[in-house]
Amino acid sequence: MPANYDNSASFYDRLSRLVFGRALVNAQVYFLPFIPKNSNVLIVGGGTGWILEEIAKIHPAGLQITYVEISANMMALSRKRNTGSNQVNYINMAVEQAKLPQQFDVVITPFLFDNFNEVNLSVILRHIHQTLKPGGIWLNTDFQLTGKWWQAVILKSMLLFFKVVCRVESWRLPDVAKQFNTNGYKVVDEKTFFGEFVVTRAYKMHVIGNDNTAISAGKRIG
Repeated sequence: MPANYDNSASFYDRLSRLVFGRALVNAQVYFLPFIPKNSNVLIVGGGTGWILEEIAKIHPAGLQITYVEISANMMALSRKRNTGSNQVNYINMAVEQAKLPQQFDVVITPFLFDNFNEVNLSVILRHIHQTLKPGGIWLNTDFQLTGKWWQAVILKSMLLFFKVVCRVESWRLPDVAKQFNTNGYKVVDEKTFFGEFVVTRAYKMHVIGNDNTAISAGKRIG
């Protein structure tokens, strides 16, 4: 059974800010300026939906957003967000069960993949991969271990808490970078936060014989 954050919806954002300050927020918004105008955007696991308001600050209109979130309580909070004049299609189910069109210019997965073990991650990532247009942008934010002892302590504490409260299936971080590489992606930009414990990366498909490192939306703002 996939993880479901219904039980933590009412306090999730407050808890994350208590532990990490604004690091998780800053990481998720860092590459949002890469989103092109009038694009079709898929967000998977957006939680309480505050990211919709951050996107609307950059693109008040013109976006077609598909918002997939398994938690009904998280989805209820997301529906109350100010999305500007962007059109948002809310899908309240596990992403692997959602029939998504193969039409997205941008995919955003904020702290999604640490919910899965290695086997299930491969299936989920491949399913999402098939929805991204050739040349599209994938923005992924997650935790990583870089050898600092306190990172492992915080990670184990988080996984234990969310395993009990939200049925998170994994006891360790899956190798997300390996899965992206296996599916033909390369990192075109990245930024770390909170002592390198949090990393956000912009991916594009690697095309042999073609310089695919430049993101069409231009350099990140800021």
